[in-house]
Amino acid sequence: MSASAPARSADCARCLALCCVGPAFVASADFALDKPAGVPCPHLRADDLCGIHDRLRERGFGGCAVFDCFGAGQQVVQVTFGGARRRTTAMFDALEVLRPLHEVLALLDEAVASPGHGAAAADLRTRVEALVSLDAGALVDVDLAAVRGEAGALFDAVVVEARTGRRGPDLRGADLVGADLRRRDLRGARLRSALLVGADLRGVDLDRAELLGADLRGADVRGAHLAGALLLTAPQLAATRGDHATTVPAHLARPDHWAPVPPAR
Repeated sequence: MSASAPARSADCARCLALCCVGPAFVASADFALDKPAGVPCPHLRADDLCGIHDRLRERGFGGCAVFDCFGAGQQVVQVTFGGARRRTTAMFDALEVLRPLHEVLALLDEAVASPGHGAAAADLRTRVEALVSLDAGALVDVDLAAVRGEAGALFDAVVVEARTGRRGPDLRGADLVGADLRRRDLRGARLRSALLVGADLRGVDLDRAELLGADLRGADVRGAHLAGALLLTAPQLAATRGDHATTVPAHLARPDHWAPVPPAR
């Protein structure tokens, strides 16, 4: 990654709370209230930080707790708009383009380790990094569908390569909401865009299982082996329920709300 490349995780102190103002919230299991688009969340402080950040889940804002802009927020404010100090509608428009591009970059950071497709991943990453550096006027013309399509094809190739010798079930897009999967062999499974909301994955080995776009909200991964899972992102991991026995990929941090790892004796 070049020195000028954007960070891959949110830095709220360098943003202007774009995600707390721009999107609309609909009262649901993820949000405790309705909020129109463009209206600040009532919990937003004068310093543009969340007033209940350490209590989001208990206050009914699980959707906020798992949200990550992958660094797009500070890119908008600090780079695209040159360190602006006031929010504008144009910033929200830029974030709509930059967040998915930053998510692609985060996934490409993993894909570059592929023995057979790392060079292609590095090339695409360089081109996407150039896109995120465009000015606000040029960003609106970025063809997100084309970028996602090229990235998706590359990720397919990376997954096929990684699953060599470990071809599990193809469950892409499967409805597994609330399913008890503890007895399923999911090593090498293709779970792209699968609905795993509230699924029981306790103790399940997901070595070389593809999790690109899988909905893991509320999934119970206590004791699960996620260290070898493919194309898993930080927001997906944050949406799960894990514990000290859950293993995670080396490039991802353990969510703070998980049960802590017992101290070494």
